[in-house]
Amino acid sequence: MCWDYFDRAYCISLVERHDRRQEARRQFARVGLSERIEFVIVPKHPVDIEQGIYESHMMCMEKGLRADARGIVIFEDDIVFEGFQPERLGQCIGFLDAHPEWNMFFLGCMVRKSRKTQNRAVIWVRFQCLCHAYAVNRRFAERLVRIPWRGVPFDDTIRDLNADLIFSAYPGFAFQSSSPSDNERFLPLDRFRRLCGGLKRVQKMNGFYHRYRTALLVAHGIVGALILGAVIL
Repeated sequence: MCWDYFDRAYCISLVERHDRRQEARRQFARVGLSERIEFVIVPKHPVDIEQGIYESHMMCMEKGLRADARGIVIFEDDIVFEGFQPERLGQCIGFLDAHPEWNMFFLGCMVRKSRKTQNRAVIWVRFQCLCHAYAVNRRFAERLVRIPWRGVPFDDTIRDLNADLIFSAYPGFAFQSSSPSDNERFLPLDRFRRLCGGLKRVQKMNGFYHRYRTALLVAHGIVGALILGAVIL
């Protein structure tokens, strides 16, 4: 199975979220990860939920490093897989194997910028947010675990590093479910995302826009020119 390319696979889950772990197990079974996944069950941070999320991701990387893992996969427990195909995962793994200098590989995320690679199943990305499903190379994990908590959320820390050699599966096949967020600070944003159809839909729209950004801008320009021409006439 292609998942064997990654030496360790972890899923972060709060102690009280039995519901999420139950659903996550079903999701992992669908993609052949049941025997590989290790749940990292953590208590909710008493002061700052973002600090708790940050430290949980770092804990997973540290566990992987202690186990001498070369590649570490980390999930959050609201994971949902859609459109997963073992063959396409195999194409992604083939790309990573041919480019051992990769830093992170997302199974689904939101990006600020993207471009094609020579592999149709993989795109280069400038990361924006969503760290619910990703792999990290040992070398890059060693760099990340040296960054202490400084009041900056984990997603923002990754984004602000502006690191190169970050890739994503295309189209992404890992999404966050509609399960209510445990992060009280972002409940208004969570509600807004639900109004937009949920994070899965927002993530798909983000991927589509950046994949076809040039064509979409040209199309909008043509439509605008036609409208302007009709008004002038």
